[in-house]
Amino acid sequence: MYPRSLTVLEGRRKAAGARSALDTAERAIRHAIGAGFRIGCRVLVGRVPGSVIGYNIASSGRFGGAAYPLLVETEFGIAKCSMQEVCPA
Repeated sequence: MYPRSLTVLEGRRKAAGARSALDTAERAIRHAIGAGFRIGCRVLVGRVPGSVIGYNIASSGRFGGAAYPLLVETEFGIAKCSMQEVCPA
């Protein structure tokens, strides 16, 4: 994969419940790292090869970090993935 620069966006939590949602995403990310899905790790999304390029810290929305903690780059683009959707390559 090609090197890619990422931009860090500063955000603000508006609701008290946002912290607990972020904690849930953080736990999912720690679990993924503990399972061996570290940045740079080669994976398969189904039969499509890719590599983990980061972690999804979104605490809201359709594809939040708690359910989809991995950011995987494939030849088709970047996808938010659950640990059930990927396996080590």
